Amino acid sequence: MRILESLVLFLGAGLMEIDGGYLVWLWLRNDRSVWLGALGGLLLVLYGVLPTMQPAGFDFGRVYAAYGDVFVCSGCCGRIDGIKPDVATVVGAVICLIGVGVADHAMPASGTFSRRNIARASSAAPTATALQLT
Repeated sequence: MRILESLVLFLGAGLMEIDGGYLVWLWLRNDRSVWLGALGGLLLVLYGVLPTMQPAGFDFGRVYAAYGDVFVCSGCCGRIDGIKPDVATVVGAVICLIGVGVADHAMPASGTFSRRNIARASSAAPTATALQLT
């Protein structure tokens, strides 16, 4: 359930960030209504709130690193301005989503990849001796 909750929050924030930024873009760059800009600003504020709703145990840096991957994917795969993404864009977006899974759900219990954690993990797994750092 924790993964599903995280995914819903990631996708919601991604939509708010992309849509909010796009509405502000339309207002300032395309001379659209100030109300579009205000709506975009509201969506961007909500985008800032959603990450705080992630399940307990996530720290700020980890959450925002994973959100960055989701936003790249959202921006690349959407048909913003009627531009259809090419194969390379879609492949890059999939790689970003894999990064979200690693950053958000495969991190050590401490939440960081510190040298100490990497060395501890490598000593527990004899085949991973290349990961030992000094």
